[in-house]
Amino acid sequence: MAAALVFCLWSFLMQFSYMSGLGVNELLYFRVISPEEIGYIFSAAPAKDFGGDFTSSYDEIFLVLADPADGCSDFKDKDIIHGQVVLVERGDCSFVQKARHVEEAGGKAVLIADNALDNDSQYLDMITDGSTAKPSIPALFLLGRDGMMIRRTLQRQALPWAVISIPVNVSTLASYPLKQPPWTLW
Repeated sequence: MAAALVFCLWSFLMQFSYMSGLGVNELLYFRVISPEEIGYIFSAAPAKDFGGDFTSSYDEIFLVLADPADGCSDFKDKDIIHGQVVLVERGDCSFVQKARHVEEAGGKAVLIADNALDNDSQYLDMITDGSTAKPSIPALFLLGRDGMMIRRTLQRQALPWAVISIPVNVSTLASYPLKQPPWTLW
């Protein structure tokens, strides 16, 4: 009975990964430490053919909101971005351009949240725009609902950033409750 249940679960995960275009191991996870209101484990999909990998694990780093939010032009406050992870919104320019702007401002990584604010399950494949200058920082696609909830919470609390851990190995969190966002199905 247990073996049949495991096989069914494995079959479902394989079918889901085929339909979504992502393998089970292709998601990266990060945890919001503060503010507590959004203290969840979030998943994000790495860019397919540009951007770098995380060469370090950051136990506490700031997740800064981009201004302008789309990340398509020069940032208003580069000092706050330098050395941090930056949350930008999809739209108005390519994923590569957004990641390049964050890298040029000194950001360590970029999370690009879908501009479809009701998207709580569909990851997009972020691919190159054909430009030769590819960013070397990690670039991750974040579900629209997750990005919206993070952004709204920070704006409502008048906070310039969230404190996050990235990447997080969820398989090592057995002693830590795997607290997923209540609006997202995993």
